Amino acid sequence: MQRPLVEDIRDRLDEFTAKERKAAHALLANYPLQGLGTVAQFAKEAGVSSPSILRFVSRLGFDSFSDFQDCLRKELASQLNSPLARSTELADGDVGDPFVSSLLDNVRETFEHMPKGELEGLSRLLADDRKNLYLIGGRFTDSLARYMAAHLRIVRANVHHVSGQQANWQDLLISIGPKDVVLVFDIRRYQSELINFADAAADRGATLALITDSWVSPIARTASFVLPARVAVNTPWDSSLALMAIAEVLIAGVTQQNPERSRERMQILEDLRETRAPRPDITGKDYDR
Repeated sequence: MQRPLVEDIRDRLDEFTAKERKAAHALLANYPLQGLGTVAQFAKEAGVSSPSILRFVSRLGFDSFSDFQDCLRKELASQLNSPLARSTELADGDVGDPFVSSLLDNVRETFEHMPKGELEGLSRLLADDRKNLYLIGGRFTDSLARYMAAHLRIVRANVHHVSGQQANWQDLLISIGPKDVVLVFDIRRYQSELINFADAAADRGATLALITDSWVSPIARTASFVLPARVAVNTPWDSSLALMAIAEVLIAGVTQQNPERSRERMQILEDLRETRAPRPDITGKDYDR
């Protein structure tokens, strides 16, 4: 499976000149649309000259700006592909050991290409229980947001899973402000309602964190932390395994940020469970009545 250009750019940021890094950051902030206009438009957005954009494109290995744009268009098409469309591109019956291998490759490559410091920095942010933490996901990823929220509320206070009807999401925005964090799961095909919610939360001063796929949700434009995962496998469906792995690593990281608090809250929860557990009926009487 071909490696997305966006991963190559992120991994090579340290190799670029100062002007090339400005071009890279401008492209990553609005990927891949930023590169689909003219050279002059790209240069203006990046704050560099048109020749600097062409040198950046050449550094990426393209013979021309049009070749670079062809690559971006293909990645944009991959972002928008439906499971039905992807099913026509796959060989029949290629499920089993190759599929398992692709799942494991996704997890390994996700963490190999994770931007430096993102996991640790986000773990520290999520561990700060002075901030309200809101977790939200899309059609297939909301279960990951719910799973993560269920764990984090055990080891820290003020954790909220944004669920229910989309119209009710707006009600939460009344309470979201500069002291809050919104963690969003969003993978292709990116959901406009999630993007709108994230943009509104950012406008109200909240810190955004994004767990997304290799092609990167538009929410990255306003997110302080962006954690991309490999999701493509040799079936019509994207895989959530690497997304789950990121969630698990963050849960462990938040737990370890304040181990004393985590142990204390876990013990309180265990005590509550033991207190409320029904006593065994050893006499034939029903103690719950």
